[in-house]
Amino acid sequence: MRAGEWFEPGTGTSLAYSDVLARAARAPAVLLGETHDRADIHRWQLHVSAGLLGCGRPLVMGFEMFPARLNPVLAEWVAGGLSETAFLERAEWVEVWNFPPDLYLPLFRFCRDTGTEMIGLNCRRALVSEVGKLGWDNIEEEAPEGLTPARSATPEYRQYLFEVTGGARPDRQAKSAEDPAFDRFVRAQQTWDRSFACRIATRAKQDDEPLVIGIIGRGHLEFRGGTPFQLDDLGLNGAAVLLPWDKDMPHMKGQGDALCCMPDGKERISRSDPKGDVSAA
Repeated sequence: MRAGEWFEPGTGTSLAYSDVLARAARAPAVLLGETHDRADIHRWQLHVSAGLLGCGRPLVMGFEMFPARLNPVLAEWVAGGLSETAFLERAEWVEVWNFPPDLYLPLFRFCRDTGTEMIGLNCRRALVSEVGKLGWDNIEEEAPEGLTPARSATPEYRQYLFEVTGGARPDRQAKSAEDPAFDRFVRAQQTWDRSFACRIATRAKQDDEPLVIGIIGRGHLEFRGGTPFQLDDLGLNGAAVLLPWDKDMPHMKGQGDALCCMPDGKERISRSDPKGDVSAA
C-alpha cells in the first residue's frame, strides 16, 4: 500500500479519498487521531482539514492541546492580533502542553490564514486528577467547567486502555483491565474523553451547524470507546473517526471509519521537558 492511500480497517478495502471526505463532511464532527510527537501525522491532519474547507459548512477546529478557558486567546490569534511568539506565551504552551510548537504551528497557521475558528477541548489538569482519585460523584463543584460526568467505560474500552498502557507486568499494581486498581486511570482518561466530547458537542449544536474537527490523541478515538462514545452519550451521533496508519502496524475492524497509510519513516520530534502525565494517545 502506498502513502496517502485510504482503506477500511480490518478488511483492507481501498477507499477513494474523495469518498472519505464526502462522508466526513456529512458527519456532525470529524475526529483526526494523532501520535503527539509525529510531525508527519500533523501534516496529514492539516491536509485532511484543508480538504474539508469546501464542505459547505462553517469549519471549527478543536484542539486537545488547549483548555477551553483559553478560547479568547485562540480567537485573537485567528483574528491576526498576535505574533507566533505572543500566541504561544498567551496560550501557556510550555505550561499546558510543551511538545515542540513546530509540530503544531502549521495547523495553527492554517486556522489563521483561512479564518477558521479554533476552540480548546481540554479542561484543567487538576480536575482530571480529582476525578481519577475521587470519582465524579465526589466532585463538590456542580458541572465543573461545564462538564457532565462521563458515561461509564465499557469492558472493551477498559481492555483497550489496559493494553495500550502496557498490559499486565510485574511492576504494575493492576493485573487486569477489570482490576479495581485500574479504576483511577480509567476515570482520569474518561475525564479527558468527556471534556473533548462536551466541547465538541456544545459547538456542533449551535445554530450555524459547523463541522467540528477534533485534533485529538488516537487513544481517545480508536474503536470508538473514548470521545466518540461520550459524543454518542451527549446526542451527537456518528462522528467520523479518521486515523493515520503505519505499514508495520496491524489494523482491525472497527478501529476507525477510515485509515490513511503514512509514508515510511516516522518523523518524531520529542518532548524535551515533559510536564506531568499524558493521556493514553
